[in-house]
Amino acid sequence: MAGQNSKNEAHLKANEEYVPIYATYTDTFMQFPFDREIEASDADVVVSGIPFDLACSGRSGSRMGPKGVRTASSNLVWEGLRWPWDFALDDHLKVIDCGDIFFQYGEPESFVVNAEAHTDRILKTGKKMLSFGGDHFVTLPLLRAYAKHYGPLALIHFDAHTDTYSGGSKYDHGTVFHHAVEEGLIDTEHSIQIGIRTTFDQDDHPFEVLDAAWVNDHGPAAVLERIRARVGDKQAYVSFDIDGLDPSFAPGTGTPVAAGITTDCALKVIRGLKGFDLVGMDVVEVAPSYDHSEITSLAAATLALEFLYVLASQKR
Repeated sequence: MAGQNSKNEAHLKANEEYVPIYATYTDTFMQFPFDREIEASDADVVVSGIPFDLACSGRSGSRMGPKGVRTASSNLVWEGLRWPWDFALDDHLKVIDCGDIFFQYGEPESFVVNAEAHTDRILKTGKKMLSFGGDHFVTLPLLRAYAKHYGPLALIHFDAHTDTYSGGSKYDHGTVFHHAVEEGLIDTEHSIQIGIRTTFDQDDHPFEVLDAAWVNDHGPAAVLERIRARVGDKQAYVSFDIDGLDPSFAPGTGTPVAAGITTDCALKVIRGLKGFDLVGMDVVEVAPSYDHSEITSLAAATLALEFLYVLASQKR
């Protein structure tokens, strides 16, 4: 028997090309190459993590969101031709992961300065960004940098909350779009919020709102029709707060609200953005410590990957 085992082992050859999916799954999103030399890279899209949650008003923990989303993406890397697309992503789109934005922990102003500078650095190269929060406040310094390059953008915003509240603190994830509007970063006439199911001033609100009840009653095709009518041919930024999904699909978040939209609906809407002039996307408020079986992180990773496929489909 020992001789037979030796004979079998003699036919085995060392081969480090075939690495199990789980072997390096915590390194980068979708195992895209890690590269901090952004200016020298020929990538089309740069993935950035934003591990900041000092602006959350409820449960903290979204600072671990980038790590959670990257880890969960290991469940998606095996599919060469991702359903329902009929092509491989890397045949048409080159993506790198530059890791996380650095800042002094405990110092929000350090984060604001560094996040805007990081975004500005990437946009100067002509590349697009896919960013993982972090709480929703992280979107504000990103939009400041985007506005320098593109001017006021149309916003396609998925959330349970409008985040347009004016009474919060200086660093507050519930005031991000209040400040963005005041600073002229968003073209409100061409912006839309989807999945809202918390209170807001309906008589004096800067955006069109498709509340979650309307979305659930009418479906993704009707949502896309309203987005097209609102956004038109404007350059658009997608901001996806994971609590836009119902807690049954995304329990791992700081401020869950019942009666949200489904992951299926959200994916169909993101997929339907093919043809829009999309300049970037963030996925925020994933808090892995409140998650179950990584379903929130997986939903976030899948939504982000769908966005990349939309970009790739426009380059074919």
